[in-house]
Amino acid sequence: MFEPFIFFCLCLWSLTGVFGVDEVKSMSVMEGDSVTLNIGGTDIQINNVTEWFGPEDSLIVKITIQNNMSKIHNDDRSRGRLKLDQNGSLIITNTRTTDSGVYKVTSNSPETRLKIFNLTVHAYLPIPVITIYCPQNSSSCSLVCSVVNVAHSTLSWYKGNRLLSSISVSELRKSLSVPLEVEYQDKNTYSSVINNAINNQTTHLDITQLCYTCPGIIYIYIYTPNPTNHISVF
Repeated sequence: MFEPFIFFCLCLWSLTGVFGVDEVKSMSVMEGDSVTLNIGGTDIQINNVTEWFGPEDSLIVKITIQNNMSKIHNDDRSRGRLKLDQNGSLIITNTRTTDSGVYKVTSNSPETRLKIFNLTVHAYLPIPVITIYCPQNSSSCSLVCSVVNVAHSTLSWYKGNRLLSSISVSELRKSLSVPLEVEYQDKNTYSSVINNAINNQTTHLDITQLCYTCPGIIYIYIYTPNPTNHISVF
């Protein structure tokens, strides 16, 4: 039993060496930023062919160097935003959320057989909006924090620094919300946080100032960078 296992490991090691497949490298950037998918190695040599494939395995960039002349194929959908540096690494400028996906590079160079990158481009996060409802004849009020048009994000409620509840999404959601019940006499500070891998937005809420005996009234509490928050009453 031990010998077949050793044989399997040797075969797997041999296949990895033949195809030269590296581990998938995950990268995250904010929308509008530039990102370099770095393949390392030396400068592109004569008779070298380097091909980059984007999401859906579509050929986006190909460079061929023959007789000291380079020929570059560039995908029309990304024209002007894709560049190759001297060693064939892909540079994407002015990134968009639609640039998210798996990128693969192949080359006939012995240093670069196949490299794979998983790129996620995050949109700027919206500021959470908190809706407050004070029902009649109740000792508590209902809070709902919500955001619109988010992906690869987590929306959470915090009581001070303690996480109370959260919901996460990977695909684009037009609307995302998390409810919370609090007592009128609660003197704690609550906050709603939307975050992704590299960014976050927070709305703070002082219950003692906004949630008191006010039967049947709905507050829309919106955080802004200005010192004064906007409150709409219905």
